[in-house]
Amino acid sequence: MATKVTTKIELQLGDKALSDDELVTRAKKAYGKKDIKTLNIYVKPEEYKVYYVVNGEITGSYDL
Repeated sequence: MATKVTTKIELQLGDKALSDDELVTRAKKAYGKKDIKTLNIYVKPEEYKVYYVVNGEITGSYDL
């Protein structure tokens, strides 16, 4: 049997630190609807932006 691994991801940029949970929460808030089946998040630190794709179709972004 495989052992379950607990993970933590944190984006550190300048004086900011955002966890993976915070990135997801902000993407959901920016999207503003509840019909999320899949959520892909792409962080572009050089642009200070986070891009997201909801359900493989709807795109959006928010500032870091």
